[in-house]
Amino acid sequence: MSLRDWFASKRNTSTKLDVSAMNSRLTDEEICKLWTQCYSCHQNIPSKELENNLMVCMHCGYHFRIGAYKRIMQLCDDFQEMDENLFPADPLNFTDTEPYLKRQADAHQKTGLNEAVITGIGRIGEERLGLAVMDFTYLGGSMGSVVGEKITRMIERALAERLPVVIFSSSGGARMQEGTFSLMQMVKTGAALAQLHEAGLLYISVLTEPTFGGVTASYGTLGDVNIAEEGARVGFAGRRVIEQTIRQKLPADFQTANYLLNYGQVDMVLARQEMAPILATLIRLHRQSSGLAPISLA
Repeated sequence: MSLRDWFASKRNTSTKLDVSAMNSRLTDEEICKLWTQCYSCHQNIPSKELENNLMVCMHCGYHFRIGAYKRIMQLCDDFQEMDENLFPADPLNFTDTEPYLKRQADAHQKTGLNEAVITGIGRIGEERLGLAVMDFTYLGGSMGSVVGEKITRMIERALAERLPVVIFSSSGGARMQEGTFSLMQMVKTGAALAQLHEAGLLYISVLTEPTFGGVTASYGTLGDVNIAEEGARVGFAGRRVIEQTIRQKLPADFQTANYLLNYGQVDMVLARQEMAPILATLIRLHRQSSGLAPISLA
């Protein structure tokens, strides 16, 4: 059963996610690999144990990058995907070393994704929310017109149903192959979030490894609460570009999650194991303090 079919069969239920169905999205390499070496401490870890620990090293706490579907599986008790059949176009007929359409086809074949973000309505514990999760493996998580459109539609549905919104960002920035069409997504998503704010609804932005460029400059840092996942690097331009521009050496921890926390750019840094309960708590506290009615789980 495909992931899309599985979600369709669960749309009117609130059952726990079927891990075996979600695993159908994993590559053969991920499934067959019995041991994984940590990039930080270089310990060899049984892949199954690492999976059970949410892809966080038990020895040093290093957070491995994870894809959008895996994060949704870890986070949500129920999830209904939206707009899964939206595909990117090629408005500029762009070609660099190879045509943009070929890059899209290669990314789809490699990842099984149609775009760099998965959106929908999810549930964490008893709290329903609009959710968008970016996936860096699809063209570096770059923000194209379909990414902006999917996120905007999700926000508009959350606004209609009076739901909070959570966006997990992981991106290299705007997608250069779409030029101005990509840059306009910063404006479009920002306008949708402004409507959400005016309606008194909560928006939580979660910045994961890595988040840069136009995503950081738009919905990535517009949250009522901005959270960075442990170990994430977040910025606008990359470290090397900044050093070449200012001709100075930057601190070793520059653009890391804890650096951002120390300078007030994020409100908290969370380990992956803390993410779901903290998000549920923040949503519940906001709902209670703002006088919003409890969300029906039926």
